[in-house]
Amino acid sequence: MFTGLIEGTGTLLKIDHRGVDAGMIIQADYIMHPLTLGESIAVDGCCLTVTSFKGSVFTVDVSAETLSRTTLGRKPPGCRLNLERALKMGDRLGGHLVSGHVDGIGVLREKRREGVSTRLFFDIPADLSRFVIGKGSIAVNGISLTVNGCGPGRFDVNIVPHTSDRTTIGSFRIGEEVNIETDIIGKYVEKMLEAWKRGETGEEPATGTRIDSEFLRKHGFM
Repeated sequence: MFTGLIEGTGTLLKIDHRGVDAGMIIQADYIMHPLTLGESIAVDGCCLTVTSFKGSVFTVDVSAETLSRTTLGRKPPGCRLNLERALKMGDRLGGHLVSGHVDGIGVLREKRREGVSTRLFFDIPADLSRFVIGKGSIAVNGISLTVNGCGPGRFDVNIVPHTSDRTTIGSFRIGEEVNIETDIIGKYVEKMLEAWKRGETGEEPATGTRIDSEFLRKHGFM
């Protein structure tokens, strides 16, 4: 689990395609505390496992599933990547809960200067829009951001100078593809409400999932 507060950036030294999978060699551009084999690290918002390391250079494996659902497979050597190590229990949660499991790919549609900040407008797959709400949280290439505005297939965020300076988002270009992870809480809420929706529409709910007065009495709520 991550927070979306980027620790620093790294440079992709090499990507080695191995059939449907791939391996990546990355060099952190900042002083990174000693890594451990098998630990999780978010690379541009994708949760990956460290398979080897030496100093500031580490390697990760990238599965076929990750390559198909994220932008990692199209990253060229020399590009910068956002890096965040996993959250420790007891640490401050300054961003929001980010799993590192990318939901889909968005595209930067417009950049607009607003004072010292920059507003970015993104297009996203239409089926992700139901999880995006105004003033809610969203992760773009692993960066925890607040949604300023949203609508079907789109949302916009405000980027302050600190975020531009410390992450790759300040160098985004129009048309650039980005990894999008919507708020995990919204996805769980929708899943839990599916049974309730089926009950409202008269459809037969899955066994044991319908929440009604009988269910509440059985479990001591009434």
